[in-house]
Amino acid sequence: MNPRSFFVELKRRNVYKVAVAYAVVAWLLIQAASILFPTFDAPSWAMKVLVELLVVCFPVALVLSWAFEITPEGIKLESEIDPKRSITRKTGRKIVGLTIAVAIVAGGLFAFQLLRTAPLSRVEGGPPATPNDVTNGLAGARPSIPAKSIAVLPFDNLSRDPDNAYFAEGVQDEILTRLAKVADLKVISRTSTQKYKSAPDNLRAIAQQLGVANILEGSVQKANDQVRVNVQLINAGNDTHLWADTYDRKITDLFAAESDISKTIADTLQAKLTGSELQAMAKVPTTDSEAYELYLKGRFFWNKRTGADLRKAIEYFNQAIAKDPNYALAYVGLADSYLLLGNYGAAAPRDSLPQAKAAVQEALKLDSNLAEAHASSGALAQQGFDLERAIKEYERAIELSPNYATAHHWFGDGPLMALARTEHSIAEGKRSVELDPLSLINNADFGWDYFNARRYDEAITQLRKTIEMDSHFYLAHYYLGEALQLKGKLSEAIGEYRTAVELNDDPIALALLGQAYARAGQKDKTQQILARLTEEAKSRYVSGYSFALVLLGLGDKEGAVDALERAYQNGEGTDIFIIRVDPLLEDLHGHPRFEALAEKIVPAREFGKSVTQNEFR
Repeated sequence: MNPRSFFVELKRRNVYKVAVAYAVVAWLLIQAASILFPTFDAPSWAMKVLVELLVVCFPVALVLSWAFEITPEGIKLESEIDPKRSITRKTGRKIVGLTIAVAIVAGGLFAFQLLRTAPLSRVEGGPPATPNDVTNGLAGARPSIPAKSIAVLPFDNLSRDPDNAYFAEGVQDEILTRLAKVADLKVISRTSTQKYKSAPDNLRAIAQQLGVANILEGSVQKANDQVRVNVQLINAGNDTHLWADTYDRKITDLFAAESDISKTIADTLQAKLTGSELQAMAKVPTTDSEAYELYLKGRFFWNKRTGADLRKAIEYFNQAIAKDPNYALAYVGLADSYLLLGNYGAAAPRDSLPQAKAAVQEALKLDSNLAEAHASSGALAQQGFDLERAIKEYERAIELSPNYATAHHWFGDGPLMALARTEHSIAEGKRSVELDPLSLINNADFGWDYFNARRYDEAITQLRKTIEMDSHFYLAHYYLGEALQLKGKLSEAIGEYRTAVELNDDPIALALLGQAYARAGQKDKTQQILARLTEEAKSRYVSGYSFALVLLGLGDKEGAVDALERAYQNGEGTDIFIIRVDPLLEDLHGHPRFEALAEKIVPAREFGKSVTQNEFR
């Protein structure tokens, strides 16, 4: 058969028409599956199987069209039919008619999908207003706020026992955590909402301050093993009640209620949900009600962020694990508590990090898709100077929970900054503030990102904003002091360092004050601070980095490098993992021993390496 007659035969046997019809029907099936699979909680691989099956069956359909013909007597082989009696033209017309009908249905479904997935209209409002704007009623017209955005305000504790406040916080946190896994939503973190009451009067102003269009209010009443949860979803722009419901459950059934609440909110806001997101939202972390309550108590104390409270949190997380050894989130809580002990002077890293590592490994063994565990694993890798692995862990955490502000926060001022991937670092810091606009630590560290990028004016602006939010947050004061010092405003920097020392006895704040005194010519005060740090180191953890700062101020470069080498040997990664970009260590650049140490922490082959655009989010 020559090529021309072959193509004529393809046309006669309706192979072309079957191919078009098959493509239309296949597309329709895929679109229908994209709607129905998530509704019935189908696993994420189900869609892949459907697509692969449709692709495999396509050539089979073409072969069947070539080899067979539909006749009034049924399906027969082409070789059995007299060409003069062939009705392929009639069959072709039927195929065309069927294709047109299916195409009309597909077009309608396509229009439905567009309406379903298109972004909702954006409401009037804007990025977070400053606290003063809200207080003074000045939160005016700003750039638009995404309509698919929500803040979950603290739930009222209606229980007779005020000590059940931790339980109301836990229900709020569980709903928020489930919503945070939906990429199509913007969800504000708990630390930015906890200052409000559940049903505030100035709802619109609060929504503008948080940068959201919708607010979820609620209350929790607990009596023995029974819980009543009331929720209502409100459009803050026009005070419209979008949805409300009451759930009466036993504690053991509470996770199902929280999952249902989260799904209903997502549906109400027309958020597109993938099968994997639906599965994550429906996950039950534990079936032991006592373990759940112990976990909630642990998180309650963890959020207080003091050395003593972190120790209490560790006790509760260990008790939760004893009740349910398969409770992955309890292991994450334990790991996060040990991770932060060194930051608050409650333990040396060499004592606390091994316990954090063991807890993270157990959490990931129990649930490899737990975003919080991957973020904690990233923090551990960072402290162990494995920066590339830290990047992979943070990226996985963000993939699993796109609204997890802590992952964006740690990613931005962690390995990205250490490797001088400056723009990406600042982008992640900015995202963490968008998701947690009233978080003092996120806002302060965002300013610190600018500082390490040598963008001192932007750092000063951001840190002054943070201090406006809470003038007692010592970290923002000493960060501001660093930026002012590098801008040549040493006397102003000393003032900020003094404020930081008065607010908190953090040895690093004291060391910064000491090195600033030395640079201002007051070396006697610097010597006094050095003596004080030396004495304190006998009874509490004082990082080698603190000593390095003071010695560098005194001009003792050899002593400063000695201190940094001790910090490296003691695993004090939190302080020195940014050794190559830290502006305060710039005087040591070119020193052979310093450069050798920097090479161990951040290899030159990785430092400043360009990244592709798809690494940005």
